[in-house]
Amino acid sequence: MSETQLTADRVALAAAVQALTRASRVLERASSELSLSDFRMLSAIADGEARATRLAARLAVGKPTVSAGIDSLERRRFVSRSSVEGDQRASALSLTDAGEDIRNRVEEAMMRRLEQLCARTPDGPGIVAALEHLGGAIEAVMTERAAE
Repeated sequence: MSETQLTADRVALAAAVQALTRASRVLERASSELSLSDFRMLSAIADGEARATRLAARLAVGKPTVSAGIDSLERRRFVSRSSVEGDQRASALSLTDAGEDIRNRVEEAMMRRLEQLCARTPDGPGIVAALEHLGGAIEAVMTERAAE
């Protein structure tokens, strides 16, 4: 590979990083109801991450961050905790009806925003497919890290 090609690849990667960071902000602005962090936490709980330690690993954040987030979501009645049989220290997390409702509304708003952005590109469906593949790659890396 030529030096010119390497430089062009790095420029493209830098542009992609910038686009993803801006896209995260655009998605967060799609809803004034939840922060992106809250949305990620609600989505992970909806996907079955019922324990704070596994939630922290999946979201790649510290347990104190997860605890504070769960406390906030519980105060707003989006998450409920229940005891785990056989483990006095643990609690199982689940979405309340209000939590499921707000997560669904915010996800819809984010999907509309992404759809609008992709419509302004030469290959919107290709971008959506690429992001879906990127999500799968991220999940694979997180699973590998959790196994270590």
